[in-house]
Amino acid sequence: MTHPAQPKASHFINGEYVEDTAGTPIPVIYAATGEQIATVHAATPAIVEQALSTAKAAQKEWAKMTGTERGRILRRAADIMRERNRDLSVLETYDTGKPLQETLVADATSGADALEYFGGLAASLTGEHIPLGEDWVYTKREALGLCVGIGAWNYPTQIACWKGAPALACGNSMVFKPSETTPLCALKVAEILIEAGAPAGVFNVVQGMGEVGGALVTDPRVDKVSLTGSVPTGKKVYAAAAAGMKHVTMELGGKSPLIIFDDADIDNAVGGAINGNFYSSGQVCSNGTRVFVQKGIKEKFLARLAERTGNAILGDPMDEATSFGPMVTENQMNIVLGYIEKGKEEGARVICGGARADMDGYYIQPTVFADVTDEMTIAREEIFGPVMSVLDFETEEEVVARANDTEFGLSAGVFTKDFTRAHRVIGNLEAGSCFINSYNDAPVEAPFGGVKASGVGRENSKEAIKHFSQVKSVYVRMGDVEAAF
Repeated sequence: MTHPAQPKASHFINGEYVEDTAGTPIPVIYAATGEQIATVHAATPAIVEQALSTAKAAQKEWAKMTGTERGRILRRAADIMRERNRDLSVLETYDTGKPLQETLVADATSGADALEYFGGLAASLTGEHIPLGEDWVYTKREALGLCVGIGAWNYPTQIACWKGAPALACGNSMVFKPSETTPLCALKVAEILIEAGAPAGVFNVVQGMGEVGGALVTDPRVDKVSLTGSVPTGKKVYAAAAAGMKHVTMELGGKSPLIIFDDADIDNAVGGAINGNFYSSGQVCSNGTRVFVQKGIKEKFLARLAERTGNAILGDPMDEATSFGPMVTENQMNIVLGYIEKGKEEGARVICGGARADMDGYYIQPTVFADVTDEMTIAREEIFGPVMSVLDFETEEEVVARANDTEFGLSAGVFTKDFTRAHRVIGNLEAGSCFINSYNDAPVEAPFGGVKASGVGRENSKEAIKHFSQVKSVYVRMGDVEAAF
């Protein structure tokens, strides 16, 4: 009997499931048990061609529809997604290993939010009239054309929607390639969009590894590439897209600072640190993995943090009591365990965790290191697992300088009761998505993205519209044309 996670076929192109078993098989492994629950096949050149030519052809008709019509379809898709939240959440848990307790509230729901938000904006994408005496200029916001989305494995449903919804709202078509680690959820997004009334070919999903991504990114028919992934991958994809003068959005990693001043509410600060390090077992790009704690409250903070981290329930992700799941793959688990060993070798003090959990699947105990210094590997490199580094600081000036001393700049957070200090510190931090007395909130209404090596462009909010459309200006002369001869 096939596992319930096995999709009808590997790819979704032109409104239907498509299979080509000549492509390399990609096993889908359930992180909680290590068992194979499904297989998909990487896209062959024929599949890639089918997806791109289909999407190119479908885009023109889609762009001719009114924004209201496009928006209605996206909003209908959001409704369907919410109705099926439980089934989609179960699939997300199979795909990623994240606990159902989490996927029920964070994954398909945030995908639906994006479809609803951009569905609502679609009819409002107008230009402007610029009067110039009796002449005038008008502008139009036009689709870019064919967009390629490349997803990461930590939020497969959400990322497909965060890229697909603004792209479609603006009148583009999309070919989306999920991570080969989590190939299942995007197929359901494509299926739901068709059911909601999207024309065939407007949103397509193809599976594959780097070579499929490369074929999509370098194809001359593609106008825009939006990638969520690591900084090294981002640099490669950005360079390939630049060679074809394509538009890009790069949502990459970080080593974000979370600064806790000694006047902060300790429980709120501990909650922020937990959300910024252990949600999704630490597999979140914006995580505040460098937690700077002012010396006056250091021991109090660490004691409360250890106590609350002890309340994490590691277990079967399908059990809604479980609050902490496995790493997405065995490979990712081993990478993270390597960083934990490095932390110990370099002299950081283990407050809690620090080892693989004694159970089936790819579980690592939520791990906190104290006495971490700025030059330690665990404080410099993105780990992408449940490893928190707690660093000491004394003054505001010092902590701002140290927080900014990184190639990354995705997120930053501050906990303090001093209102002016909160805004002043955030104002001085080099990061794109910031938080005051909170961490890792990502509502679709707010822009999300980084500075420095953490990326270019923004996802979500009205900003995303700018990244999936371009402006045409038209000068209208009402009188005679003067010329030199």
